[in-house]
Amino acid sequence: MTGKIIKGIGGFYYIHSPEEGIWACRAVGIFRKLGIKPLVGDNVSFEVTDPKDKEGSLTKIHERRNVLIRPAVANIDQAMIVFAVREPDPNLNLLDRFLVYMGMQNIPVVIFFNKSDLNREGRMEHYREIYEAAGYHVICGSTTDPGSVAQIRETLRGRTTVLAGPSGVGKSSLTNRLFEGAYMEVGELSRKIRRGRQTTRHTELIALKDEDSYVLDTPGFTSLFVSGVASAELQDHFEEFAPHIADCRFVGCSHVNEGTAICGVRQAVERGEVSPERYENYCQIYGELKERESTYR
Repeated sequence: MTGKIIKGIGGFYYIHSPEEGIWACRAVGIFRKLGIKPLVGDNVSFEVTDPKDKEGSLTKIHERRNVLIRPAVANIDQAMIVFAVREPDPNLNLLDRFLVYMGMQNIPVVIFFNKSDLNREGRMEHYREIYEAAGYHVICGSTTDPGSVAQIRETLRGRTTVLAGPSGVGKSSLTNRLFEGAYMEVGELSRKIRRGRQTTRHTELIALKDEDSYVLDTPGFTSLFVSGVASAELQDHFEEFAPHIADCRFVGCSHVNEGTAICGVRQAVERGEVSPERYENYCQIYGELKERESTYR
């Protein structure tokens, strides 16, 4: 049989088969011998050992399309990051770090700005403008608005999506709205691991019933250090810089230390064609990468 790992805990891998439900499986010894660890999101084959209790042995991990380290998950189609427009105010530096991290994995990102009922002074519209100009799909709304939830549900359809965001932004409320009513019985998994659903502490995929759609619910995070990308390549993850790089007078312009007169990107910031917030976050991340490179040179 085949399925997708939706959770791993206590030595068991819980595999969702669209036709047969959830199976609790242990991995065969060859994986440990080869140093291979099954990951949530892996598409796998397994053999049934106890049809009554729906238990089996995980025998094969199919080829992975991609792998994330934080959270540890495979075969992700997209990420949705949730920030509140207020309470708490969005940390755009953290958002930009997440966008770079996903960009390094070539994973598309959808940004959801929540709590539209707290929107004042056009802040939500300002954030939408910044990130749509940077090439991202942006949804603005509220988890209490059925229209917003329906729009998000459609964005998730047919994909495996990482759902992430800081604490307090409404991520748990969104998850509850998405999976209430007509969605896969999470109680089956709760019974297998002998506990109810709690605040997220483990990487876990939730399957939407009757659809090839999964959402990875992740713990809230407050920091993210960008690594694995060279400082000179950071500009590639700020798409809105691209039209202005040709105006830089020197090849290899960092857009940080060069004067405005010779840097096309800095000129675009002054003209309001590139977001000052995004540019400042770029400069901070660039400085961290340069410092790290000099340390390990």
